[in-house]
Amino acid sequence: MSNKALPYTGTARFPESVGRVNRFSVKRLANVISASRIAGSVSLLFCDVTGWPFWVLYVSCGFSDMIDGWLARKLHAESKAGAVLDSVADIIFVACCAIRLLPVLEIPKWLWIWAGVIVFIKMVNQVSALVVCKRFCFPHTLANKLTGFLLFLTVPTMFWSVIPISIVAALATFAAVQEGHYIRTKQVFQLFA
Repeated sequence: MSNKALPYTGTARFPESVGRVNRFSVKRLANVISASRIAGSVSLLFCDVTGWPFWVLYVSCGFSDMIDGWLARKLHAESKAGAVLDSVADIIFVACCAIRLLPVLEIPKWLWIWAGVIVFIKMVNQVSALVVCKRFCFPHTLANKLTGFLLFLTVPTMFWSVIPISIVAALATFAAVQEGHYIRTKQVFQLFA
């Protein structure tokens, strides 16, 4: 064979299999981001709350929560498995943050009680989902999304004031009640249509 370069024809051609691999990879990108949030959340457990690595991971995990669903919609890669992965990643993120932050925050008893009521409503919602829908159900309503976003923003302010988190708790209560209504009236299926 000659070492001469082939003349440029104006178009690059790749084997068809390369295109399939790239499309497959791009379609899974949102799920990879959700899975990375799980890894980042677990990493929070090994960081000092007062150090910058904790807060870099915190912001990264929060940002990943904001973009994974958006990216899945943009790439037309939405799936039930992806929605479940996103919900599981959210739960793990909240749990890991709680494990690290609750011991160092001074939270009034009334706020603990309020948080307990919200958790209780969410648990009743899941029991209702098992009865009504025959499966767990984590609807991504606007109220739930807004609650998550505001919770992410207000957690750092809890070192100074409980007022912002009280506002988020009010919204979280509404979101939990609305979620339960959607589940019990089977409107949850319209959210995923």
